[in-house]
Amino acid sequence: MEPTSDRGDVPAFRASGVTKIYGEGRSAVHALRGVDLEIRNGEIVVLLGASGSGKSTLLNILGGLDRATDGDVWFRDAHLTAMNDRALTRYRRDHVGFVFQFYNLMPSLTARENVELVTEIADHPMSAAEALELVGLGARVDHFPAQLSGGEQQRVAIARAVARQPDVLFCDEPTGALDSRTGRAVLRVLQDVNAKLGTTVLIITHAAATAAMAHRVIHFADGAIRKVEVNASPAHAEEIIW
Repeated sequence: MEPTSDRGDVPAFRASGVTKIYGEGRSAVHALRGVDLEIRNGEIVVLLGASGSGKSTLLNILGGLDRATDGDVWFRDAHLTAMNDRALTRYRRDHVGFVFQFYNLMPSLTARENVELVTEIADHPMSAAEALELVGLGARVDHFPAQLSGGEQQRVAIARAVARQPDVLFCDEPTGALDSRTGRAVLRVLQDVNAKLGTTVLIITHAAATAAMAHRVIHFADGAIRKVEVNASPAHAEEIIW
């Protein structure tokens, strides 16, 4: 089934008994051990945990980049677990944006041209200029990556991800390579995207302070969810103390 655009009361994601095992026998690595969770539309969710705790594995499964060994995953009313490779590719194209720790910008292209790489293949994109304006780079559209700071390059990467107007934005350590001031600026952009576009935002991090800006915080350890916290009043990114 194709995911619907109508949110209704259906959660953005549901996962039931999700496991992920890499390898076999004694060398098998249990990356996820029976994960159950629910993520609502329009939330900012922070996934906290040490390296190897299962955060990125779960993100890759929810984002359609990997498959669970067992269990079920749903995006709204669409059963991701049952999708073939072609359907998962369409799901990623139509509904998902990714932001990683490293910006993966084309050095020979300007900020505008880097964003246009994805708008040219999207069905209903915003313009590259509009996306860059959204992340505070309206005056830097014709600059090359080498002419931008690390924080500005990450904001170009965010603009590239949101230009397709995805329903969900997956961010894997988006501030990991940045200092605290620049990191807060990037988190502020993610909050703006959430507020202005209604995008569901999932942020993977090992920086516990980031949890203050989330609607929901999921704590991971040893491939399992250990605790889920709800923030009634999420903090503004600029208030986060690193």
